[in-house]
Amino acid sequence: MKRRKFIKSSSSLVATAASISIIPSAVLGKSHGHIAPSDKVNLACCGIGHRGGSITKSLYGTGQANMVALCDVDMGAEHTQEVIKKFPKADQFQDFREMLDKKGKEIDAISVGTPDFSHFPITMLAMSMGKHVYVEKPMARTFNEVELMIQGAKKYGVATQMGNQGHSEANYFQFKAWVDAGIIKDVTAMTAHMNGRRRWHGWDPNMSRYPAGESIPKTMDWETWLMTAHHHDYNHDYHHGQWRCWYDFGMGALGDWGAHIMDTAHQFLNLGLPYEVDPVRLDGHNPFFFPMNSTLVFKFPERGNMPAMDITWYDGMDNVPSVPEGYGVSEIDPNIPPPSDGKLQPAKLNPGKIIYGKDLTFKGGSHGSTLSIIPAEKAKEMESKLPEVPKSPSNHFENFLLGCKGEEKCRSSFDIGGPLSQVFTLGVLAQRLNTKIEFDRETKQVVNNPLANLLLIGEQPRKGWEEYYQL
Repeated sequence: MKRRKFIKSSSSLVATAASISIIPSAVLGKSHGHIAPSDKVNLACCGIGHRGGSITKSLYGTGQANMVALCDVDMGAEHTQEVIKKFPKADQFQDFREMLDKKGKEIDAISVGTPDFSHFPITMLAMSMGKHVYVEKPMARTFNEVELMIQGAKKYGVATQMGNQGHSEANYFQFKAWVDAGIIKDVTAMTAHMNGRRRWHGWDPNMSRYPAGESIPKTMDWETWLMTAHHHDYNHDYHHGQWRCWYDFGMGALGDWGAHIMDTAHQFLNLGLPYEVDPVRLDGHNPFFFPMNSTLVFKFPERGNMPAMDITWYDGMDNVPSVPEGYGVSEIDPNIPPPSDGKLQPAKLNPGKIIYGKDLTFKGGSHGSTLSIIPAEKAKEMESKLPEVPKSPSNHFENFLLGCKGEEKCRSSFDIGGPLSQVFTLGVLAQRLNTKIEFDRETKQVVNNPLANLLLIGEQPRKGWEEYYQL
């Protein structure tokens, strides 16, 4: 029964059925904890295995979505079966273009949980059709693709969310409150670190070509998996998360973890784009896949009353940054979701950040982990001066769906997640070319390296995929 009809007839119902003391929640509407199907977002999920499957389940778990379609290039694979079985009534597709063509009128929003390089075409087509989009971090693989996605969100007026889920948790609200209260101020440097084992650790840095082709799994549509990327013969080292190892497909440790570690500093310290990225250490540099250890220095200029600031990024197992006196213990936040290839392995220094202000130093972890003032004596001194931090009204997935309905503003919308993702694309260019990147923030051009400037746009898309850059 629709809630409006129920309210109109409620007085007569009470008079004639006074003996009924328990009314089903389905009748009472969302104000009593139940959301009618007509009040939910009709959702299609593209990429439903591994991390994409986790996104699918998390979005549905909010109670704000009807699952109308599932799409994956390998719907017959073991890693997609759990989600398929969970939503047997949802229509199934192997090609996102067919899904949007056949089910477009029924779809309000889509999630994109595919490899980094394939976020762009799915997102652009969906936005051009007026669909809201949740896309896993980082937004895309090249600077220009991210730029087009930012512009597309404005052009089509859709709700968007980048999937760095900690951006809706405690660290987001604490960081904002501490900046607003002047606790975090005059920041001149930040160390961001991810020193755990990555998939490419142990590979031969002297590799001189891409791996040889193998038989394509019978249930897989490899041509659609490739999307805009130039042709590669199928190899298992491109699949099941291994795509993150390769410059052609992924964004390495920086794109994977940077969005969970650097996000709040980037937003609330108004960093925007760097004017320089310096690869001060690249161990095992290779033109095909990411280095064994990387240290990148991102330089940001003065912004209003904020001083110039450097972010130094460390990744690799043998590249642990120094920590200040009184740092204390480094722990893994138990709420961080594990990678698709197993548990997050403890490292010499677990993922996180150290923020250096004029008067105070802060340490923090990854995702939603909150900051603490160090050393402990200084934290005790500041205790009474810290502002109250509001609790999150919604997690990242519910925030997106409420954004689709106009009930909340998405916290990591493309205008916020986009410039952060572009910082990562510039860092990856410095890694890939093993060279300093000097960047003009106004013209958005690399000014010291013509090849790097061309790679802001990236390689020519495969024939038949050019149209997504014109939407």
